[in-house]
Amino acid sequence: MSAGPVLLELRDLHAHLSTRWGVVRAVDGVSLTVREGETLGLVGESGCGKTMTALSILRLLPQPAGRIVAGQILLEGEDLVPKSERQMRRIRGRRISMILQDPQTSLNPVFSVGNQLVEALRVHRAGPRRRLRALAQEALRQVRVAAPAQRLRDFPHQMSGGMKQRVVGAIAVSGPPRVLIADEPTTALDVTIQLQYLTLLEEIQERTRLAMLFITHDFGIVARICDRVAVMYAGRIVESGPTRELFAAPRHPYTQALMAAVPRMDESVERLPAIDGQPPALQRLPPGCRFAPRCRHADDRCQREYPAVFAVGREHEAACWRAESSPSR
Repeated sequence: MSAGPVLLELRDLHAHLSTRWGVVRAVDGVSLTVREGETLGLVGESGCGKTMTALSILRLLPQPAGRIVAGQILLEGEDLVPKSERQMRRIRGRRISMILQDPQTSLNPVFSVGNQLVEALRVHRAGPRRRLRALAQEALRQVRVAAPAQRLRDFPHQMSGGMKQRVVGAIAVSGPPRVLIADEPTTALDVTIQLQYLTLLEEIQERTRLAMLFITHDFGIVARICDRVAVMYAGRIVESGPTRELFAAPRHPYTQALMAAVPRMDESVERLPAIDGQPPALQRLPPGCRFAPRCRHADDRCQREYPAVFAVGREHEAACWRAESSPSR
């Protein structure tokens, strides 16, 4: 599916969290774009800032600790950073929406599925309750929930994990939004249900031309559904590019290390490679490359200066001094 115009763009976004241990630079100069009909994968270790980036986009950072200190979040060219909370309520769900990682915590256990779906619809659509309930039933049908009329009367505890994740997806796309952020939506699902859910998201995207930001740890999922991928480390994007090219020739040592840790079906190894060390504390970041203490290629320059972003291929960039001298393809 060909990608269209840019619907979501982050320009040098910085989001900080004030804690008793200092200021955590959770998102520290992130720039990325997502086009209509395109899926951008955002990958990296736990704690690198992926979810905080997503929450920043929706202006849902933890309060009062979290705040956006610099940068722009452009949704169809409109900057969301200066928007008031009242203005953001009209944007969330209708123009941009999010599927959270755990459906168990996304749904209220004391309200029926129908109540929760109708509540989401009422924020953006006027009409009598009967019409909204019909729309809620159609939303469940779109995400392949069997017997949607019955499911509207059910409570979350009466559903399996996969069914609850479909309900969360139905709420997220009921707006319908132009941009969907999926924050590890398949983590709580078994492998068979994961495949069904990914296929469902692809069908919805094909039908609605959604721009999707897909956050995951799983490179198998990235290869399956993502058109482009951005690799995040310690609050910054260290490499980005078309999925096929990045898989074929990763240029940043961190991306290479992540790829080396993925098991291969055509190889037999006793132990998978691991990345030594730990990511840096985000309130005490080093002056140079943040991956340098764990990188076998690091030199004095890497310790002193954070690398610039270099073009290493068509729409393929890497923030590494080693990429400065490598020819772009």
